[in-house]
Amino acid sequence: MRPCMELVLTLVSPASGALPAAEAAVDQALARADLSVKAHEPLGPCAVDIYLEGELGAVRKLALEALAHHATDAAVQPIAHRRKGLLLADMDSTIINVECLDELADFAGVKAQVAEITERAMRGELEFEGALRERVGMLKGLSLSALQAAYDERVRLNPGARTLVRTMAAHGARCVLVSGGFTFFTSRVAEAAGFHANRANTLIDAGGALTGQVGEPILGREAKLAALKGEAQALGLDLSRTLAIGDGANDLAMIEAAGLGVAYRAKPIVAAQADAKVDHADLAALLYFQGYRAEQFVTD
Repeated sequence: MRPCMELVLTLVSPASGALPAAEAAVDQALARADLSVKAHEPLGPCAVDIYLEGELGAVRKLALEALAHHATDAAVQPIAHRRKGLLLADMDSTIINVECLDELADFAGVKAQVAEITERAMRGELEFEGALRERVGMLKGLSLSALQAAYDERVRLNPGARTLVRTMAAHGARCVLVSGGFTFFTSRVAEAAGFHANRANTLIDAGGALTGQVGEPILGREAKLAALKGEAQALGLDLSRTLAIGDGANDLAMIEAAGLGVAYRAKPIVAAQADAKVDHADLAALLYFQGYRAEQFVTD
């Protein structure tokens, strides 16, 4: 028999009106499973903590089944160490709304071809490094001015991103943007959202245009995992005190290794392995998952 432990089940809805029905559905499921709920503690109008004892995997499965028809996200975790000291976040389609490489490809007139490769790589069907080299090769000759245009015209922070990063930073956590994309974009996104540092790949240029090459070694799945471990070690943090979020297959290693690994609007291969999913609420859900209350959010 697997051991029972002190758990907290956090429910987060995109709107306050959706929360009561979801909360009731979870309560009914817990009661049918003979699990004793110790307390409900509201975190804000759209979020609540439910404290209980149980087996982690079983409670997580039960909660997800109960919420199958509700627009509500959930995280189940041990009470200990739920407040994290390190955030590692993917950039494209996680912290921002687009895949930057696909948008550059649009300026180069090859978006359909590049986007298809991107989708397959993010689903884990293609080896990331080779797929990146192939896509960057298709950008050969693209003017550097297209990079700034793509950033200005296409890149937007996803809802809740700035609040997530600034709130965690204000409470002493280190926040790092780690991307299989490019430093041109991560440096700007990191500044806009409030990250302490950023890591990504480098596009090589000459004569004011891209050469179609990317700097080596390529930052991919294993490099993201190494970044998580290295940052945690530098801070003297156990991995249980870390949080990682992403959407694609190259994020999977860091998501699996983190104390709380979260899949954001993710590909199935990632959603299936993550500790929690955010499919409905915005990125501020990760603050609720850590026990932050709405009044503690930094929103300026």
